[in-house]
Amino acid sequence: MVHPLEPLVLRHTHRLPAPCGPAGQGGVAARQFDAALMSVGYKLSADLLAHLSALSEGTVVDTAVRTLDTVRAMAGDHVQHNAYFIDFPANVPETFAFWTQCVVDALADGVTPEQLSPGVVNLLTLPAYGTYQHTYAELLAAHEELIAAAGDRLTILHLGGAPDDEVTALYLALAGSSTPLGEEGLLDLAVLAGHCVDGPQPETILVRENRAVVNRARLDAGADLLLDTVTDVLRLACALADGDVTLLEPTRFRSPSRRVRRALLAGLDSVVAAAPAKLADVPAHREAWKRLGERLHAHEYGARWPHAADVFAVARGEKQARSFDSRVEELLGAHDVLGAVRLLESAPGRLFRSLDRLLRGCVTQDERDAVVAAVERVAPQVAGRVVLSVREHLHNRATKGVEQRVFVNRLGRAWVAPDTRPPVPATERDRLTTALDAEIRRRLPAPGHLLIDPDVLDVALPLSGKASAAGLGVLPRGSLSPVEGELLRFFVHWKQTSRTTDFDLSALMLNAAYETVSWLSYTALTEIEGEHSGDITDAPDGASEFINLRLGAVRGTYIVPQVNIYSGEGFEEVEESFFGFMLRDAEQRGRPFEARTVRMKSELRGPGRVALPLAFVRGDDGRWHAKWLHLYLKGHPNANRVERNRVSLATLLRGIVERDHLTVRHLTELMADSTTSTTLWDGTTVPDGPVTYIGLERPEGLHPDSHVITLENLRDLIPA
Repeated sequence: MVHPLEPLVLRHTHRLPAPCGPAGQGGVAARQFDAALMSVGYKLSADLLAHLSALSEGTVVDTAVRTLDTVRAMAGDHVQHNAYFIDFPANVPETFAFWTQCVVDALADGVTPEQLSPGVVNLLTLPAYGTYQHTYAELLAAHEELIAAAGDRLTILHLGGAPDDEVTALYLALAGSSTPLGEEGLLDLAVLAGHCVDGPQPETILVRENRAVVNRARLDAGADLLLDTVTDVLRLACALADGDVTLLEPTRFRSPSRRVRRALLAGLDSVVAAAPAKLADVPAHREAWKRLGERLHAHEYGARWPHAADVFAVARGEKQARSFDSRVEELLGAHDVLGAVRLLESAPGRLFRSLDRLLRGCVTQDERDAVVAAVERVAPQVAGRVVLSVREHLHNRATKGVEQRVFVNRLGRAWVAPDTRPPVPATERDRLTTALDAEIRRRLPAPGHLLIDPDVLDVALPLSGKASAAGLGVLPRGSLSPVEGELLRFFVHWKQTSRTTDFDLSALMLNAAYETVSWLSYTALTEIEGEHSGDITDAPDGASEFINLRLGAVRGTYIVPQVNIYSGEGFEEVEESFFGFMLRDAEQRGRPFEARTVRMKSELRGPGRVALPLAFVRGDDGRWHAKWLHLYLKGHPNANRVERNRVSLATLLRGIVERDHLTVRHLTELMADSTTSTTLWDGTTVPDGPVTYIGLERPEGLHPDSHVITLENLRDLIPA
């Protein structure tokens, strides 16, 4: 029987749980399966091909059908990518000529001149504008078959273990992650948690959002809950209401069953009974607690669970429980830095997050020394991702820096503000960075023989799953990756849910001073750099837009693709939306969309009306690199377009590009010492013995006892 979570495992790990079935002569079918995979940019590993070849032909065919469906969706090939201009990128007209022709066609189709607004033409009212003028089959017939090239993407699918073992391993990896997961990761964890609730569990679940998702599964199964703060109970209540377990967005609580109500109140009561000081966490989410209390009918159970009743009394203001943060604020307001440091030492994570502010508040050297000494004392108690985040922050505070400061929240919403902070004193900064590096080095495992793919060295450390997006070949925000190819083609696909929705793909070209050079969009269909595929304004069955760029012709230093919502549903409302890019050789022909040339495909699921997935940067040597952004701008309610946001976008881009992110290179340098053998992998042969391999994808032929870290589990690099 096929495991129902096989697609989920394949998507997260690029491992196919070992198919089982009757033995047979499946070699021919397996090779055909391999060929079909290669047509969409995937390939069977040697071990997986051999395993399938020993099974019956029917088993191989069934495996191929369901696997192809999964990997095609991973690359964005599960939909029909039509283009407005059937010959795209050839024969794209000049913008004004195209608009004029649309008016001429409208008049020929019976639209009278009187029906056109005097002096103004609304393109959306023209019959030939914004809707496909040909079928997808006609587009396919108009294009030659793709010419294979050595640079085409080839993602290896590896042989996994028994299906149940693979599912359990993935559950343990996600639940026990040392960094927060993205939206898709949390949804997948919820599915896995329900399936694995009676099986092995992580020793600890450090990330509170993960704990909430796991607790929901445990509550459904009648298992004991994992609670040690009152906020754990609030997050669980949000999970039960299918709300936001990060507590960033308000959750509309539903009236739970009596069993669930009792479980939540009993859990809350036990937490406060064990540590009454934890009532101080309630005011931070006062309104949410009040709304939850109404749904739990907490007033009816005050006698049975008095400590739980205290939580809601604090939320209503009937009982005082001074928050930890208010005590810190009082001390800092009185300029008592030493007192604030002593208090913050009892909450090491908060001390780390307050470090910059504490140093700015210091007047004397004794105060600065006290702050640094406190950080050194509590560092072993702080989560690894927090230590690394502060280390990155200090690196970027070496000088006063740029005049603008970029803020990005956990949803990817970005904004810019003036940076008026003085620099962190060099002596304290150097002492702190040395201490933090020593602490991370202490926590990192001895890697033995370290084998590194050089392309992974400039990948930013995934300190949060919120700094990335789900998809294929997606790197964390701040990462740099080389772009090898002569033709760069972006694409966006969306399918509206219920309202007419118009997404617009655009690309802005900037010079080294972040000044506009040119752009491609529906208002500029052609430029020296390339072509736009045409504007689609309605997507009931899904729609795609493309931009084709000749990198050698680009006149700027930066290329910034963006997706603007002109009208209709947002990124989180549409049924589906994703962005990606392809790379091709100059002479490669084919359809506008070819899965094997896709280097990256990223889901668009964020706030705001303008999406900025990544930018492309030309180095001093003339080579291009992708700089990963994963940002969303608020934009306007309607009519967003590249011309309106290019100034704010340039300011934002400057802040991101000029910030240094901690990368894999930093951790591998901390790992490497006199007892470690380090090899940069040349892409061909691998060592015979076990290694710790760190790279973008797992190569074939690694020793079975090797420890492998790739994009799929890059978070494992972050020490707990």
